[in-house]
Amino acid sequence: MSTSVSVQQQMTALLGQLAPQEGYTRSRLDGVRFMRANRPVGRTPVLYEPSIVIVCQGSKRGYVADKVYRYDAQHYLVLSVPLPFSTETDATEDEPLLAVSVRLDMTTVADLAIEVDGDDMQPADQAGPRRALDARQDRTPQGIVSTPLDDALADTTLRLLRALSSSIEAKVLAPGIVRELCFRVLQSEQGGAIRAALASQGNFGRISRVLQSIHNDYARPLDVGSLAREAGLSVPAFHAHFKAIARTSPIQYIKSVRLHQARLLMIRDNLTAAAASARVGYESASQFNREFKRQFGRSPGEEVREMKFAFSLLPAAQLEAVASSH
Repeated sequence: MSTSVSVQQQMTALLGQLAPQEGYTRSRLDGVRFMRANRPVGRTPVLYEPSIVIVCQGSKRGYVADKVYRYDAQHYLVLSVPLPFSTETDATEDEPLLAVSVRLDMTTVADLAIEVDGDDMQPADQAGPRRALDARQDRTPQGIVSTPLDDALADTTLRLLRALSSSIEAKVLAPGIVRELCFRVLQSEQGGAIRAALASQGNFGRISRVLQSIHNDYARPLDVGSLAREAGLSVPAFHAHFKAIARTSPIQYIKSVRLHQARLLMIRDNLTAAAASARVGYESASQFNREFKRQFGRSPGEEVREMKFAFSLLPAAQLEAVASSH
């Protein structure tokens, strides 16, 4: 079912005020950010953490290996694992891309999944049937999916945007609305991927934990043998399952995460290439420069100058009157 025009217009109007400038804008709630682009942006490497991305105007395409994921006013994106991929943006000055990104707090989502599924989501060391979860895992859930935006989720998103337009509502109401948003995604046809990422059994769950571990601590020394042991898999099995979910090898994934994080450090914290490379775990600045140019197609200095606006992170807009005007 497509989202009603009225709801979409209201979401677009609110987002236009909450994200007045290009790039990423913080909201009043940690874990929620707004995105705006006033012009088309060609294929750009990005790194998304586990999140829900809802586009209210304009459209984006995500490219992972040989697959394309479209997210626009009719489709939203769900990432149940941290994933490097590339995106392309359709936007104009008259109709800018406007989107909201909600980070998936896996503790909150796990609590919700237990409430929704009961015993089916019990940890492996507790008694209780796991047949429903195992059946979902048998469908080989993906780390990234795009799926139709239904009226219930659109309504929840609209209420979240309204709450984030007011400092008091952001504090009192917004956390509960984010929880509702996660619930609605869990109940969707793609909710199985997030459930599997939470599961203590199953290859998707094992690889998901490793991906999150790399994402959280990418600067530490990382090798495939240790990561395979962390997942409880043989090295060949780990390679196969890792590539099926992340669409790349473990070594390439680690390299990509480090390079993306270094780019953000240079753009948002004004670190030099040498300082950023050391911060993310590179021992050789020349190796970092070579791999950075291979990944992004430009030297670190050129990339930072080009992407300064697209990846800027602005403070929350101060718009106390917005919530009462819609």
